[in-house]
Amino acid sequence: MMRAVRIKGLSLSRGERTLFSGLDLDLENGDAVALTGRNGAGKTSLLRAVAGLLRPQAGTIGFEGSAGRILEAEAARADHLHLAGHHDGLKSARTAWEELLFQARWTGGTEASARAAVERLELGRLLDLEVRRLSAGQRRRVSLARLLASPRRLWLLDEPMAPLDAAHRAAFGAIMAQHLAGGGMVLAAVHDPLPVPARLVEVGA
Repeated sequence: MMRAVRIKGLSLSRGERTLFSGLDLDLENGDAVALTGRNGAGKTSLLRAVAGLLRPQAGTIGFEGSAGRILEAEAARADHLHLAGHHDGLKSARTAWEELLFQARWTGGTEASARAAVERLELGRLLDLEVRRLSAGQRRRVSLARLLASPRRLWLLDEPMAPLDAAHRAAFGAIMAQHLAGGGMVLAAVHDPLPVPARLVEVGA
């Protein structure tokens, strides 16, 4: 089980431009970190680097298990993290249920866990609709349901609250709080504050 993420001296670039350099950041059980900074500062790039989708220019990203045991990075990423990007990554021609069930099973969940996520996020009336017919907020809720349908220790979230209305922001805040209380970790790129206590880290300052 993943217990901590250790980021040391991290530098990221986009093309010929350095986004930031020398970033140190630790996350442990129950931690929530909100990444702030101007547009283009590298918040999303940092999430992608932690997820293994972007190679750092310098520095290291490490994952620890019990008793400080170092985890193999590829396996840790495959088994212990979710990346919920700014773009939902949903197939528009599938129904909401087809897409949620596919994503849940792909990441280790089951039909039963997907049904439980539907209940928690009040998605029942949307399940037979094609994704293309959903609003931005409805699409985001379908995407976030994967976090519940196949639980993982580390959530990497890119502006998770942006398209949600007030009621669903509050509901997802309760889900996030429960995740943290159970030893989960959240690393989120944000413009608006997270609905849970979080440490602020400014990227590209």
